Amino acid sequence: MIDRPRTILQLLPKLDAGGAERVAIEIAQAVHLCGHRSIIVAEDGPLSNLALRAGAELIHLPVASKNPLKIWRNGRKLRAVMRENHVDLVHAHSRAPAWAAFRAARALDIPFVTTYHGSYGEKSKLKKRYNQVMASGARVVAVSEFISDLIKSRYKIDPAKLRVIHNGVDLQKFDPAAVRGDRAVRLAKEWRIENGQPAILLPGRLTGWKGQRLFIRALAKMQHQEAVGILIGSDQGRHKYTQELLDLANRLGVGGRLRLAGHVEDMPAALKLADIVVNCSTEPEAFGRTIIEAQAMGKIVVAAGHGGAHETIEPDVTGFLFPPGDDTALAALFDAILEGDAELRLAFGQRAREAVGQRFSLEAMQTRYLHLYAELLG
Repeated sequence: MIDRPRTILQLLPKLDAGGAERVAIEIAQAVHLCGHRSIIVAEDGPLSNLALRAGAELIHLPVASKNPLKIWRNGRKLRAVMRENHVDLVHAHSRAPAWAAFRAARALDIPFVTTYHGSYGEKSKLKKRYNQVMASGARVVAVSEFISDLIKSRYKIDPAKLRVIHNGVDLQKFDPAAVRGDRAVRLAKEWRIENGQPAILLPGRLTGWKGQRLFIRALAKMQHQEAVGILIGSDQGRHKYTQELLDLANRLGVGGRLRLAGHVEDMPAALKLADIVVNCSTEPEAFGRTIIEAQAMGKIVVAAGHGGAHETIEPDVTGFLFPPGDDTALAALFDAILEGDAELRLAFGQRAREAVGQRFSLEAMQTRYLHLYAELLG
């Protein structure tokens, strides 16, 4: 990677169970395995232990705050952290910590990198200014061509600074042959799924734009009324929204067919249990990590046809796309897949896994980030 050991500092608001957090941890692992020092600055969270196991050192600072005064204070703290730890490169994965780190890195003449993980709404000039820091790095990474195009449409950015690095999936962890049957059986019992009962999985934190309401409406419109819908993901304190989903399911008569599983640690087993995995976000996903994880497990994936899904799914070859927001079309796809031949479904899943291995492996993602760091550090 680089001629001598270096210190790479990454920033996140909190080590929560999200895609950006996992990317940062996977980068930290690659940095550590190459013999360099990896530091993550973030508030403590569910993925803290995973980060430590990956070889990262953790510094807990309250960098999630969007308050301008607190961002300024965090900048002063980060400048001290960077000096004390002889940081060689700073990499921000989110806006509030990026603002604090940007000023600190500039003051110390340390290369600053950002990864643009979301589409970030811009309903006001203030919001646009707030988002702009994510396009202000010496290198700006977009997690998809969709996000790269978005960045270019919003900002006057030097094309030489912009990189597309797709998220990657660990093909050893997400390998159907490596998941013992008892792991899936345990989840089936926990979620009250009978033998032979079709299971449709929607992974993603419980928040409106992830499409849980759409999913429940599609369940209600299916011909296969025996199918169970499973929502995987934490509501992160949005208990009112969770109750709203339960109320909607009961009102549509599918309360008995809906399972709210919360955060699931063993995602490979959960995916192995599924007959169909769905991503039905009502707003475009920047990338859609759960799509490639499901494909790696040889599963049929159905996704809303916008955003990063156009890059992860080859329609009718490695997955299916439906018109965003159309619960009738989604229900029809569910039924068509469940009515299909089991051997054809298996072959479909194998093609999806092969495609992921060729385009979205974890090793490829890690290597591209290491090469990017080397560009700046020599």
